Amino acid sequence: MIKIELKDGSVKEFNSGTTIREAAETISAGLARAALAGEVDGIAKDLDYKLERDCRLNLLTFDDNEGKHVYWHTTSHVMAQAVKRLYPDVKLAIGPSIDSGFYYDFDINRTFSPEDLVQIENEMEKIIKEDIPLERFSLPEGEAVKFMEEKGEPYKVELIRELPEGEEISFYKQGDFIDLCAGPHLPSTGRIKAFKLLSVAGAYWRGDEKNRMLQRIYGVSYPKKSMLDEYLAFLEEASRRDHRKLGKELNLFSMNDSVGGGLVLWHPRGAVVRSVIEDFWRKEHFKNGYDIVYSPHIGKAGLWETSGHLDYYRENMYSPIDIENQEFFLKPMNCPFHIMMYKSGMYSYRDLPLRWAELGTVYRYEKSGVLHGLLRVRGFTQDDAHLICRPDQMPDEIRRVLRFCLYMLNSFGFEKFKVYLATKPKEKAVGSDSMWKEATAALEAAVKAENIECEVDEGGGAFYGPKIDIKIKDALNREWQCSTIQFDFNNPERFDMTYVAPNGEKKRPYMIHRALLGSLERFFGILIEHYAGAFPVWMAPVQVKILPILEKHHPYALDVEKRLKEMGVRAETDMRNEKIGYKIREAQLEKAPYMLVIGDRELESGQVAVRSRKEGDLGSMDAEAFIERITKEIKTRAN
Repeated sequence: MIKIELKDGSVKEFNSGTTIREAAETISAGLARAALAGEVDGIAKDLDYKLERDCRLNLLTFDDNEGKHVYWHTTSHVMAQAVKRLYPDVKLAIGPSIDSGFYYDFDINRTFSPEDLVQIENEMEKIIKEDIPLERFSLPEGEAVKFMEEKGEPYKVELIRELPEGEEISFYKQGDFIDLCAGPHLPSTGRIKAFKLLSVAGAYWRGDEKNRMLQRIYGVSYPKKSMLDEYLAFLEEASRRDHRKLGKELNLFSMNDSVGGGLVLWHPRGAVVRSVIEDFWRKEHFKNGYDIVYSPHIGKAGLWETSGHLDYYRENMYSPIDIENQEFFLKPMNCPFHIMMYKSGMYSYRDLPLRWAELGTVYRYEKSGVLHGLLRVRGFTQDDAHLICRPDQMPDEIRRVLRFCLYMLNSFGFEKFKVYLATKPKEKAVGSDSMWKEATAALEAAVKAENIECEVDEGGGAFYGPKIDIKIKDALNREWQCSTIQFDFNNPERFDMTYVAPNGEKKRPYMIHRALLGSLERFFGILIEHYAGAFPVWMAPVQVKILPILEKHHPYALDVEKRLKEMGVRAETDMRNEKIGYKIREAQLEKAPYMLVIGDRELESGQVAVRSRKEGDLGSMDAEAFIERITKEIKTRAN
């Protein structure tokens, strides 16, 4: 007999060799029907896996993240089988599950069309109706290579040859289809109920532009059609909010291959929003005891050698620039410059803490295949800061920066957060155990003090210290990584940072890296999608569109515009010779928060007819009353 500890903490006894499926049926008939796979001591296994020793068992359903990945990975195999049936000469690459479904990469001398996807879906339906069992088997490396060579699958052969020597090489068979795979999978294809192939994209083998371009088909699947319909509606709404599309429609930003991939051109209207964000950022940093600093865009190679970037981060840095026979690098981070500022003087314990913040533009090489609008770029401006403090000041500084972070995110309209506390990695780490424990405890205490839901990411810290990562949830409940608070035990040592203690001895300060918004480019992209381009009044590039009906109304419209601008309101008058209905529609498409229509009645009464983007027609009001209303909204940053 073996003892199995279940998710609820209870322990049950089973005969050795009992499968996970049989154990599930004993535990609960309903759970057995819902189970997709099992997790044995934290490792996902097929339902037919035999339990032969004492262990912890968690039955995975679609409600579990791991369960979803089993479901989606199996669907990717069904898709690959369908493609192989329709196009026998296709070569298979990889087909993993991802956070929102699955994909498979195919080497084929054609570009899959929408009509092809329909055909593939029809073939998948047949495979699902056939309810084909998925059967796992293993081969030694030599046999596995020969097996895939005989099947004409060069990508699979390459993957097998790169596996660690002696590792079990497993395959999954489903009818006339066999694929190299570690699993686990659903017991049979019939368990898949509702699916949809979403799109096709080009993808280089292994993400390397030097390799062959493959065809990648994305898809998603669910155990209920209603769940699929809900997800497809979500995708439609996400497409409507796509910051790349809205950025073009609202004339906010652009990118151009002539300039270079991943390099953003901020248009006047986008630059207005950026300016508002920056002005608010600076004002709040001054209020919170920070000093603003500026640093160069390039630095000598020796600086990046000392910081460790050339050892650990070079693949993400641009090629060196030769200046008078010395190598300089575009900065990927601001930290070394702030450290050199610190080292330019001598600080005592009385001078600490120092809080130095910079909107510093950095440059990081990203492969062209991963660039994505404003969300993944090569040149971006970090809202960076470094806190340099004594060990005894560290807990208060952590709580202070966490509160500041949440305040800033709240101010931009984000109210839901998920916090991850990443602890000391199991392998390489600098700093003593006591330093790690003290820093981790301070991070944990700060999170608890703010009553924030937190997940511990065991071993997920950087080699130089533990960290807090904060993810915000947008209007579609999507999580976005923005804020981070990171300890650094490494750079103070590398750069020999010291301060003078009360007894005159030189002591090592603590250093904390901190970003609140992440980068302005990425944060702007998130804001566009969160608000679907309809920014709150205080952030809107044009806050008021003034719409005179006839030319004789222009002088009064311009006078209203002047009065608004004198109060700091961003206003524009549309004096085109167009009908008022057209002007209103154009202003609506521009997502202006307010429209002021001016005709004969407004001219005679000194009023304005107000239309609100949120509330519709507000009727006529005195111009001064409207100015008072909108300036109050701007001042309070109403979202």
